[in-house]
Amino acid sequence: MSFLYWTRFLIRLVLHITAEFCQDHPINAFSKHIPLEWVEEAVKQTGRASLRKRRFPAEQAVWLVLGIGLLRNRSIQNVCDQLELAFPDTKGELPPLATSSIIKGKEKLGAEPMRYLFKLTAAQWDKQCEFDKVCDLKVLSVDGTYFKTHDTDSNQQLGYAQKSASFPSVLAVTLMSTKTHMISDAAFGPVSQSEISYAQQLVGSAPENSLTLFDRGFMSAELFASWQGSGQNTHWLTPIKAKLRYEIIESYGEYDHLVKLPVSPQAQQQAPYLGESWTARLVLIPSPKGEIKGFITSCLCPRTYALKELVEVYWQRWEIERGYGELKQYQLANKPILRSLKSEGIYQELWGILTSYNIVRLEMAAMAKEHKVEPLRISFLNALYLIQDEFIWASGRSPGAVPNALKMLRENGKRLILPNKRKRKAYPRAVLKRPAKYPTRTREKKATRS
Repeated sequence: MSFLYWTRFLIRLVLHITAEFCQDHPINAFSKHIPLEWVEEAVKQTGRASLRKRRFPAEQAVWLVLGIGLLRNRSIQNVCDQLELAFPDTKGELPPLATSSIIKGKEKLGAEPMRYLFKLTAAQWDKQCEFDKVCDLKVLSVDGTYFKTHDTDSNQQLGYAQKSASFPSVLAVTLMSTKTHMISDAAFGPVSQSEISYAQQLVGSAPENSLTLFDRGFMSAELFASWQGSGQNTHWLTPIKAKLRYEIIESYGEYDHLVKLPVSPQAQQQAPYLGESWTARLVLIPSPKGEIKGFITSCLCPRTYALKELVEVYWQRWEIERGYGELKQYQLANKPILRSLKSEGIYQELWGILTSYNIVRLEMAAMAKEHKVEPLRISFLNALYLIQDEFIWASGRSPGAVPNALKMLRENGKRLILPNKRKRKAYPRAVLKRPAKYPTRTREKKATRS
């Protein structure tokens, strides 16, 4: 048989031996959720599998990227040593890998295997996180967020979020569950492209019998038509703008109407199949100050999709902001700048961060089912600590101590349960006044001076 065959066989053998006989190995914090076969498939399908025996092959580089995404406060070298990723050398010894070798291994891996692994894991884990639905629809949300990067020549190609920004940024748009905050899919790239263009890349990612909440900035007839046509009962909902133009076709109630919306000439030129108008259901919500706001949705039938339930779903559109906040504040430890100095490394790092984030959410969902509470009542920060400690404790402890300690923590998971949210009065959003650069002269000062 060929040399290539035996090389791949030896690599798989070493990985399986590591998983079977080293139950206390730190890497099991990931491998219990991500089987080794998935990692092998990711590097093989993207053409990044190592062709010869190395101390740090592509499969091990995948675990490193996941570790970097989870341990924000540790260096790359420290994460590699903590996970014990390096294979023995020709003498059977395990000297630490040089930083240059680790960086080289990451660069050879690239971003595509991490993207493939994220898509694979998200599809599998999404099936394990089924919770209560609304009108028999799974509720999801789409919104965008920015991640800052180092100001290098490569990263400058990503662009700047604002003209006055000091660092380049990457724009990410994700599809997130409002019940578990699990990210089902993501698209990101230069900030020169719009959020709608990245949302178009997520078309087809929402499962059948789902309702996706969009921010008002995603108002696009072409996007919503594509989203609804990608599967059976793949509905959408978005807040309306103040100057929304519509014509009422039928009224289901005082604040519930079937309306016809005009398609802009620009949209007709880009997508002629849209026609001159499109139909949606308009729900108006009176505000405390007498202002009328609301949303439009593709859930047209008032019997199948009750007005009361749709209004309750409308307020879940803020859940994706909470998910972004926990990701940036806790997992990324309030460090707004990503590690990588090259744009390809930025993409690789982001896929690793999102996969590691989903691991935490998966653990939270398992705790919620065990204690029969909603997943969002589990503390994200404490669940993150649990995952981090799982492989940190595995280093330097006896094999039996780690499983027993983690079992005790999960059994005492009630300590991680947060109290129910308090219902507070709704207040309209207000724009804060910018403070003046210079003090203003009051009338008294003017009179005294005169």
